Amino acid sequence: MGTIIINPIEIDIEKELRKQLQDLCKEESQVIVHCRVVEDFIHNIRIWKSTNLIAHGSGEKSALTHAENITFHPQWTHCFNGQHNFTLFFKGLPKDCNVFDLFEEIPEPGGFSKKNIKRNKSDVYHIRL
Repeated sequence: MGTIIINPIEIDIEKELRKQLQDLCKEESQVIVHCRVVEDFIHNIRIWKSTNLIAHGSGEKSALTHAENITFHPQWTHCFNGQHNFTLFFKGLPKDCNVFDLFEEIPEPGGFSKKNIKRNKSDVYHIRL
């Protein structure tokens, strides 16, 4: 028969170690964003590594970790007929996040941005930019 612990001992973990452990748990999850660009005037696109998902409420950022079918700055990806599909992979969002923004922070106009993306259980999204 198992033992029932009535008053569990709370383990005191150093703040920095606690933060590292929380970050490690977040890294195990990921968010996948399938993107579609459809604009007649766009001929070339690229993504910057400074693209993040930003959780509403906390402002916590989930960093871009990988991209498929689009090049990273400074290279360009050519769009045929003003259309292109690509996929972005991000570190996991905070568990309590319900809505987030995709934001490409770049030192020039024209960065990708999509606001108010509603969180779903799969953390896989299809958006049009």
